[in-house]
This record gives sequence, C-alpha cells and structure tokens, in this order.
Amino acid sequence: MTAVELERGLTEAEADERMRAGKGNASPDGSSRSLGEILAANVFTVFNGIVFAGFGILLVLGRWQDALFGLPALFNTVIGVVQEFNAKRTLDRLAVMNAPSARVLRDGVAREIAPEGVVLGDLLVLRPGDQVTADARVVRTDHGGPRGLEVDESMLTGESDPIRKAVGDEVLSGSNVVGGTALAEVVQVGADSYAAKLTVEARRFSLVRSELRGSIDRLLRWISWALLPLILIVVNGQMQAFGGWGAAIASGAWREAVVGAVAAVIAMVPLGLVLITSIAFAVSGLKLAKDNVLIQELPAVEGLARVDALCLDKTGTVTTGEMVFNHAAQLADRAGWQSVLGTLGTAPDANGTAQCLAAPFGDHGAPRVCAEIPFDSARKWSALITEPGGDCEPGSWVFGAPEFVLATTDTAAAREALAQAGAIAESGLRTLLLAHSTEAIGGGEHPELPGGLVPVAILSFREEVRDDALATMAYFAKQGVDVRIISGDDPRTVSAVAREVGIEHTAGVDARTLPDDIDELAEILEREHVFGRVTPQQKRAMVHALQSRGHVVAMTGDGVNDALAIKDADLGIAMDTATPATKAVARLVLLDGRFDRMPGVVAEGRRVIANIERVSKLFLTKTTYALAIGFIFGLLAWAFPFLPRQLSITDGLTIGIPAFFLALMPNASRYRPGFMKRSLTFAVPAGIVVTAGILALHLLAPRLGEFTLTEMQSAATLALAGIALWVLAVLARPVHPFRVLIVLAMYAGLGLVWAIPFVRDFFAVTWLPADLGWLVLGIVAVGVVLIEALRAWHRSRIELRDVSLT
Repeated sequence: MTAVELERGLTEAEADERMRAGKGNASPDGSSRSLGEILAANVFTVFNGIVFAGFGILLVLGRWQDALFGLPALFNTVIGVVQEFNAKRTLDRLAVMNAPSARVLRDGVAREIAPEGVVLGDLLVLRPGDQVTADARVVRTDHGGPRGLEVDESMLTGESDPIRKAVGDEVLSGSNVVGGTALAEVVQVGADSYAAKLTVEARRFSLVRSELRGSIDRLLRWISWALLPLILIVVNGQMQAFGGWGAAIASGAWREAVVGAVAAVIAMVPLGLVLITSIAFAVSGLKLAKDNVLIQELPAVEGLARVDALCLDKTGTVTTGEMVFNHAAQLADRAGWQSVLGTLGTAPDANGTAQCLAAPFGDHGAPRVCAEIPFDSARKWSALITEPGGDCEPGSWVFGAPEFVLATTDTAAAREALAQAGAIAESGLRTLLLAHSTEAIGGGEHPELPGGLVPVAILSFREEVRDDALATMAYFAKQGVDVRIISGDDPRTVSAVAREVGIEHTAGVDARTLPDDIDELAEILEREHVFGRVTPQQKRAMVHALQSRGHVVAMTGDGVNDALAIKDADLGIAMDTATPATKAVARLVLLDGRFDRMPGVVAEGRRVIANIERVSKLFLTKTTYALAIGFIFGLLAWAFPFLPRQLSITDGLTIGIPAFFLALMPNASRYRPGFMKRSLTFAVPAGIVVTAGILALHLLAPRLGEFTLTEMQSAATLALAGIALWVLAVLARPVHPFRVLIVLAMYAGLGLVWAIPFVRDFFAVTWLPADLGWLVLGIVAVGVVLIEALRAWHRSRIELRDVSLT
C-alpha cells in the first residue's frame, strides 16, 4: 500500500461500493438441516405410516379402546423432532468470533463499526484486547515503534505462547491482540475467512454416533419393510377367516377382520423400545446434570462407555493452562537475588510466568530499585537496576530466556548455564535465567544488554496439572481406554505433562513430521501416544485415522482449534473454559471443569447400555412372536387370536411397565460390543417359544370341546402373558429385591385384570372353563422350561465369546 493509503484507508464511498459488490464480512448462516427436513425425517417414515394408519382406521371404526398404541408412536416422533431441533438450534448459534465491534481506518479516521461492516481492503486498527474480525495482513506495527504486534492464536492453533507478527505477516480472524498496535489490510472476509470456515465446518449437522440408537433404527427399518408384505398376508388371512372377502363384506364381519389385522400388524412393531430408550437417556442426563455434566444430545450418555480411544487436549484439559514455579538452581553467589525475583513476580505488569515467582520469593524483602525495563517479547527479557544501600547487590539484574539474556556473553559460566538450561528444557520444563552485571544497561529507547553478565540462577516452570488428572488417567488405563495427549505446544512440554499424569509413552512426536495419508497416520497413532505442534486439521485427521481402525474415539478440548475434531469424534467433550464454538459442537460439557467427572459418565453410560440391552430383549421377543403369529395365522386363514386391547394387557405387564423400571436401575456391567446381536440371539428363540405355545393352544383346544371366541382369546392372552412374564423373570436376573418385586407386581397385575369386573369387561376377557384352563397352565409350564433352557444356552454362548475375546 502507498503511504497515502496507509494514512487514509478506504473512503466511505469505496467501502459502500465493496459492500454492494458482496465483499463484506457477513458470516454464513444456518446449518445443513432445516426444521422442515427434521420434521420430514421424523414424521414421514414407513414406521409411522403403518402405525398411524392403523390408529386412524380404528378411530374411524369407533374402536378407540383398541387404538391406545398410537400414543407411544406419537411420543417417539415428538422426542426425535425435539432432539434434532435442539441440536440444530445449538449449531445455528455457533460462532467462532464474539467481537462486539471492529475498528477500521476510513478517510484517515479510526472508527468502530459492526464486524459484518468490514470489507475487503479495509485497514484494521489493532490494539491490545481486540479480536481480529477478518483475515488480514500486517502493513504497519506500532506506527514505527519497536514492540510490534503480539497475537494470541491459542484458541485457533493450540499454540499457547503469543505470536509476534511483523510487517507482511497474516493475522487470523478469531485471534486476539495481546500486545502492541498495528494496521492490517483485510485480505479475506465473510465465508472465506479462517474463522468463518471453521464455523461452517462445525455447523454441519450430525447426530451423535450411538450404537443403541443406530441398532434400534436399523431394526425398525428391517421391521418396517418386512411389514409391507406381511400386511397383505394378514389382511387376506383375516378376511378368509370370516368366510372370504365377499362374505365378510356382505355380513359386516369385515370390521372384526380389519380390527384383527390391525392388532396383528401393530403387535409386530416394538413401539415402546424407542420411548424407553429416550426416557433412560433423559433420566441419565438429569442425573449427570446434578454433577455439573451437561449432556447436549441424549444418546451421548452411552458414548463414553463405548470409547476405547480418548484424545485429550493438553491445555485446559489435562492442565489448568497456568504455569507454576518448579525449581531454582543457583549458579553464582550474588546477594539479594531472591528479593529481585520477588519484585519481578509482584510487579503490577508481571506476565503469567513471572507471577509464579510471587509465592516462593515474594517475602524476601524489596531491593532498592532505581529503574525498570519491562519485558518485551521481541528481546525476551526484562531488567531491574538496583542501587547501593540495601541488602541486594547493586547493578543490573536481567531476567528472561537464557539464550537471549546471554546472547552477548561468551564465558565459561555462560556456556555452562546455557547447557544446563537446555538440559532442563529437554525434559519439557520452561526455563528462565537471572543474570547480574555491575555495568549499566544502555540503548535508551532500545535497551541493550550490559557487558559482564554473570548467570546467577536458572528458574524452571511447568504447567499446572489438574489435581484430578492422575487418578482419572489411572481409571481409564484400568478400563482399557487408550489415552493420547495432543497439543499445539512443543512436544517436549507435552511429554513432560504426559509423564506427570502417568502416561508411559512419553516420546513426544512433532506433528509437523506426520504423514497426510490416513492409513500411515493410523499406523503411527497405534504406536505413539503423545503429540505436539498439532494443527486443528491434524487433530481432525487423527480422529478419522483412529476411527478407520475401528476405534470409538472421544476428543476433549476447550479451544476453537479443537472444535472440528470434537465434532467428528464419536464423543466430543468440552471443558468449562471452552469457547462458545467448542461448547456448541460438543456432545458433553464439564460445567465445573472437573476432569474426575469422566469416570461417573462412564458408569452412567454403562448402566444405560446394560439396562437397554436387557429391556430390548423383552421388546424384541414380542416383535418376534407377533411377526410369527401374524404370518402363520395369516397364511392358514385363522382369525387372529387377540384383540388389540388384549395385547395392551400383555404389552403393559410383560414389557412396558417393567421395562420402565428395569431401564433405570443400577447396573455396573462392562460394555461389550454387539448389543443387537446378543439381543436377537435371545429374543428370536424366546419369541418362537411363545409362538409355539399359542399354536399349541389353537391346535389342542378344539379337541377338548367347543369354546367361545372370548374364551379362546382369553386363553391365548393368558398363555402369552404366562410365558412372556417368565421371559421377564429371566431377564430380571441376577436376583435383586427390587427386580423380584417388579416381577411379582406384574403377576399380581395380571390377576387383577381377571379379578376386577369392569377391567375384565373393558379388555373383553373372561374366566376359563376348567379343561381350557389346565391346557393353558400346561402350555405355560412347558414354555417356562424352554425359556430356562434358552437362558442357560445364551449365557454359555456369551461367556465363550468373552473368553475368546480375551
């Protein structure tokens, strides 16, 4: 830019013209999923079409008592819409930048405008405390002054130290100015800026990966497509059972045929499984909220229980982000060196590292200071000049990075001090050096090191590790979770922190040497566990690489640089100090920043998974026998043996009510993959046993005599309930007083249905003749024996599989 342009900036007319040309800094809006798309995805499904069609048919026929099944389907749909809409709303609010205004130079005057008012070519006037609102290139620093511009990019790149920017360097949108002033020409705006690209990527709509939800959704799809041909078989069979299509329509018996067909079809759908799962997730979310763990998407409760690869961002997750004093090694005898350090640590403008000196050295008294030279990131040192008359050696005391403090000193003591400082730095600690000289500091506005500097003390500092980190790491190691620490900092620093929290694989890898190929990266990640100088894109690639090897990956962090990796991980976890953008994409937020909350989340996830697996076997047993009975009775043109309301009895007592309580009980079972396979290997044989019992009743009852339709339906209901309640009793084990109480209460509930006249009339059931009653009792007894045999086989099969895996 010309000197005139540097003094003037754009004119208002030029800025307006560029704004009209679409060169403004407007941020991209919206996520990839609209409310209409969410409604369509959850409402217009084959599953809902079948259920609500049956619901509507029964209402039209005036059989509202048989249409109660519509309520769980409605609840399922509402829950699905609400969950996805909340996720969308959170993403839409996401923003990497939170600057309230931007300062630009226009017509030679610095003025504040809205960030979206910045246009391409504008000159940003950057001062300490400002957030950069668009990608820009530095064209002048400090208006010719010495300090230059210092920018904190930690939330974008993970680099914890401020970055010095010279003329020609780029400053990224979303970074913060911490020192110096500058003019910077805007080179990228709006969707092309760094912060906007991060925002667009983070806003891409996705739901948390959930084995429970994924398996249940897949099962529902299978059932939905299987129902289409089964509906035709069942409807035809019911019409044939009432004398054929013509006779049924002529006599009006088609109404009963339709009710029977609807009962058969609806019985095949595990309506309550989605509802119970959602309730279990919601209750867990409320429970964790009391421990200051925010679950932003309910299925995330199960996520950490499945994780086998945990990627931790160092700063803000494993460490507090603060530096703490580690050790002081005295190199030469100079009076009052401790008091000099105390003065440096208690100075009003002391930086974070210098402030660590206040506690160990602040009570050593104050030297007689006649001049101070503040710290500058360009020269990397500060100084105090002390005068005679106190307990402190008079002269120049220089404090800063060893290689900068001793840059002009070539003595044996200096070389030895540099070697010692280098050895300490290799261990991952940060080192600073205090040196003394009897000569004065020259240079005026541009201070110069004095001659004759003598190294007095080497100070080492380390990042403060969270108090709960070591115990939490030990817990995850015991649980078989492979932990990797990933940071934008120096690999040596990351390694030091890793050792402190008990991670043995401490040979830090410099991420700048990592390959771009996912397979090669995955190979390295299987071996190495500590990484430094990692870029945001590499963090994301690491998540993808681990996932490509079959790992379930959790990623924690607090900076914008972590947002994309957190979003793509199977479970993203944000700390309390995280930026709004990072919290928005995380599935789980530790509101009080306590890392030791994580084991509690694991335990809660395990409880949910184990309990949902237990109750899923109940629902899938019912789906199996409903499909089998509907198919067989339809093919044989037999009248369906139940009314929908009678199935409501068995559904409520053998599945719905007990499933609600079982899903919320304590359960410490360790997670094992293959939830749906295990459920089906029990549920399908159990459903076949129930089907065999109903077929046996239908085949054997006519040999005992003639029974009314109501008596046969009552007998079928009792036979079904008797065997299904024993399935419940088996799945409620191991024996626990509360589980025993649940099972006994369901048996009592079944008895009350027959004992209370108006309830018996509502459900259209009756007491059975003795012969039919004994037949039902015999069928249930055989069913109980078969279910016990199934349980023994299923347990031995699981135990054998667990042994083979170990």
